[in-house]
Amino acid sequence: MGKAILYWVIEIAVAVGIALLIIQVIRPTVVRETSMLPNFQDGNYLFVYRLAYKGGKTPQKGDVIIFKSKLTTANGKPKMLIKRVIGMPGDKITIQDGKVWINGKEDKQSYTHDKETNSVKTNYVVPKNHYFCMGDNRLVSIDSRYASVGSVAKNKIVGKVVFRLFPFSEIGTIKNPYKSN
Repeated sequence: MGKAILYWVIEIAVAVGIALLIIQVIRPTVVRETSMLPNFQDGNYLFVYRLAYKGGKTPQKGDVIIFKSKLTTANGKPKMLIKRVIGMPGDKITIQDGKVWINGKEDKQSYTHDKETNSVKTNYVVPKNHYFCMGDNRLVSIDSRYASVGSVAKNKIVGKVVFRLFPFSEIGTIKNPYKSN
């Protein structure tokens, strides 16, 4: 009986160890608003790869990230936001007449909810080690266009959204609209 208990304790310890390891690498999250429509709905269950930008790796244009924003929750903690990386460090962003321009070139917005962007921002240069991030539902998203969020420092990024588990009809990896998949 002593060996059976020891075996049982070892199995539980290994399972807990594996679970802790997974939690350090993958973070589950649930979408709680509509700023990423039409690509992410309220209630989508996503997996965030926490090590995506470690070891010198950096976000790429089109990546969907989770980050700690300057906004706060009701209990005073930093509000986590889900947004898409639009501008890289050093990029010059101009938003005018419903269009987004990056380094003088019009940015395609075919993946966005309304295919246009409200607000005006001219000649904004993304700071070093920061990213300009926007929601896909540009008409309602609070994102890097606004001082309350601003550009996203790399050290505030929790990870990259890599997989949608729910709804099951949309299960799969997350595609980057700026890359051929």
